[in-house]
Amino acid sequence: MPDRFLRGLAVFTDVYTRSLPLLGRSRKQAGPLERALRLEVVDRRVEAEDVVSIQMSTSDGSALPQWFPGSHLDLHLASGRRRQYSLCGDPADRSCYRIAVRRITDGGGGSVEVHEELTPGRHVVVRGPRNAFPFVPHGSALFLAGGIGITPILPMVRAADRLGMDWRFVYTGRSRATMPFLDELPAGRVLVRPDEEFGVPTAADLLADAPRDGAVYVCGPTPMLATVRAGFGDCAASALHFERFAPPPVVDGKPFEVQLGRGGVVLQVPADRSALEVIREQLPGVAYSCRQGFCGTCRVRVLDGVVEHRDRRLTDRQRAEGEALVCVSRADGGRLVLDL
Repeated sequence: MPDRFLRGLAVFTDVYTRSLPLLGRSRKQAGPLERALRLEVVDRRVEAEDVVSIQMSTSDGSALPQWFPGSHLDLHLASGRRRQYSLCGDPADRSCYRIAVRRITDGGGGSVEVHEELTPGRHVVVRGPRNAFPFVPHGSALFLAGGIGITPILPMVRAADRLGMDWRFVYTGRSRATMPFLDELPAGRVLVRPDEEFGVPTAADLLADAPRDGAVYVCGPTPMLATVRAGFGDCAASALHFERFAPPPVVDGKPFEVQLGRGGVVLQVPADRSALEVIREQLPGVAYSCRQGFCGTCRVRVLDGVVEHRDRRLTDRQRAEGEALVCVSRADGGRLVLDL
């Protein structure tokens, strides 16, 4: 399976790159992928209830690093918060990046800051693009999005359409008023399914058009992902790719302890909670972002204890040097003493 994945990704990268217009290819590059870029907000639009899109460009007009469907940016906000937002514009347009953010008033504060502070003329530091949700073309694909989950899915749909793939798209949400980018969807092959009109979708509703031996790509709230994953075994597709809004539930967790510094307070981490959750109750300002083990924002140094690493970010060397991501990693029994 890894070989199939890599071959498919290589084919897609080659085909999709050749399908891009020559726009911007002769322009000066803004910098390497991991370089921090200071971008200017050039446009802000209300896309749906509590959803705004933000377009950002370099101040000197240089071409931005290339990206592919499924990619996201790390935003370093003025408050010190770091948040990941999917790119939802056109990969062929190297002059600007576009993200869309739903305002969540009882969340961690990042979305509220984006809504209130990122207005035209303001600047923000970003890193990326990175891709933890790559689109790999199979013979056919079904795309599923719930609400703001359309942000990584929309560029995939456009790419599939551009490449002549056989595809279908089911877009769900509470109501049409809460669903961004309805006016940007390709004609045909798209089912817009608001809950207030159709009811909450079942797995059969969502997966009815799953292609035989094809792929399903889904991004949405946790209940939607759970529904799709539970029903996927009964559909005809052969591959399921998904991206979460929220951290995944802890699987096979065991209770353990974390100690905040040598001689510091000792916290109890239950089997069904992450160390990050518990630490934030004691240290609300501790840095975090994705809560899924791929961004690296919550990385800490472990002073003592054996770590059960569950992340997708750290290298073997970083782990050997005592680093850990507390959003997903746990103690392999006993206690972890953290440099916090």
